[in-house]
Amino acid sequence: MGTAPTEVMAFPKIRAIVRDNGTAEVVVAGNSRIVPDGESLQDLRNNALALVLGEAQTLQRPVRVQIEDPEGHGELIVHPDNKIESVSYEARPARRRAEAPETTPETVAPTVIDTVPVPAPEPVVAPVEPTAVPDAAATVDNQPWPPNPVASGTTPVPANRDPQTAAAAEEPPSAVVSQEAPPSRRSLKDTSFLVSAPVLEPATQGWRGALTRLGFRMDPSAEELSEREDIRTVSQHWPGPRTIAVVNRKGGANKTPTVVMLSAILARYSGAATVAWDNNESQGTLGWRTEKGSHDRSVLDLIDSSAELLSPATNAAEIAKFVHHQTADKFDVLRSDENEEGDHEVTAEEVDIAHQVLTRYYRLVVMDSGNTARAANWRRMIDHTSQLVVPVTAIEDRAEAARLTLQTLESRGGHDAELARNAVVIVSESTDAKRSMTGDALKRAKDEAQRIADGFEPFVRAVVRIPYDPDLVNGPIRYEALQPATQRAWLAAAAAVADGF
Repeated sequence: MGTAPTEVMAFPKIRAIVRDNGTAEVVVAGNSRIVPDGESLQDLRNNALALVLGEAQTLQRPVRVQIEDPEGHGELIVHPDNKIESVSYEARPARRRAEAPETTPETVAPTVIDTVPVPAPEPVVAPVEPTAVPDAAATVDNQPWPPNPVASGTTPVPANRDPQTAAAAEEPPSAVVSQEAPPSRRSLKDTSFLVSAPVLEPATQGWRGALTRLGFRMDPSAEELSEREDIRTVSQHWPGPRTIAVVNRKGGANKTPTVVMLSAILARYSGAATVAWDNNESQGTLGWRTEKGSHDRSVLDLIDSSAELLSPATNAAEIAKFVHHQTADKFDVLRSDENEEGDHEVTAEEVDIAHQVLTRYYRLVVMDSGNTARAANWRRMIDHTSQLVVPVTAIEDRAEAARLTLQTLESRGGHDAELARNAVVIVSESTDAKRSMTGDALKRAKDEAQRIADGFEPFVRAVVRIPYDPDLVNGPIRYEALQPATQRAWLAAAAAVADGF
């Protein structure tokens, strides 16, 4: 976080200051009042604005407040009775997300009006013969009836024609139109009194959210709207199960933290039953970085009990005997074999069995993987995958291993190649080495992360960057323990993954 202050100017002689470093105060005629401590920057904004309202009541006169905020700028008038008026607010341009390139007019698909081919009209040639011949055999004095009205300018009436018939022939065209049947009424099936348009909820974040809570409804900023859209994306329920494979043939590429964060966000927002499965061919680390249940069972125990678990008579709650529930993040973990002897490697057939069991009990399966892309369980995992996720850290060899992983899948063609082209790459800055970085070294690390992200962007569907967060480096991983910026970045990553379902 930076240390530059965010100021709210007011006239007369009132200034509310909110700083990014977690402090805030209101200055009135040189006297400073400290804002009570808040839990977040948003709390500081709310408290600072509340003090401005208090000053308006003390002065018993309207106070004009100038707002200047990282989200935008504007002004409002605060009255002693807590009313707010004359609000103008202009949001700053939203930063473009890495995984959602701006759409140019040339890339927008045109609206298709009709797909039925219509033949081109043939050219119209002015007739030489009479233009209207009701009866080709009817003649008067050996002349066709009637003569060409274009040539004569009038429609002559023959001597042997009944005058009433002739009068009817001279009726204007409007008389014919009036005889057409009136239009039929619309069917009641074609209308509805229900309104299906979505309702835009007021702002909850930033100064806009603070003003909304004080009674002045404000529309959300572009950044808040973007966050809402990501939440909507990850909150869907898709028909049928979905399997996510997190792969990189290099260790230390953040595969396990990626599995935990994607599982936590999808489970929290969608409410769908979600399981994180450690598909390491021998011993993985997913169990070390998540909560342990009251038992020691692993994937091998689940495979041994697969016949019972797949029986129609088995209750859905029986799966709890084999997985470890994450009480805060609301997903389950299926651990890899933790036998100290390490004498068993999961086979391709065992992957099939475990996947069949899990997709009966869970809608979303997020699979961690080992570092051997040639292993039988690794290749069979790819066969079951709906969406591929490739995590990398801002280190060259991790990025190169990710590139080779994608290249290998693409060279196989078919389903594997489609997964590679539709992959989501997650570039994370959270490495243990970054703890000691300061100044220029920290900037170089950020530049390297951006260079790696830019390098993958042309070859995959989406690339998302995750900022450094010490709570992702070692120990158990908890979504709530992460910094707000890290949580927001992981939400964007989960939305990019869900877009591929």
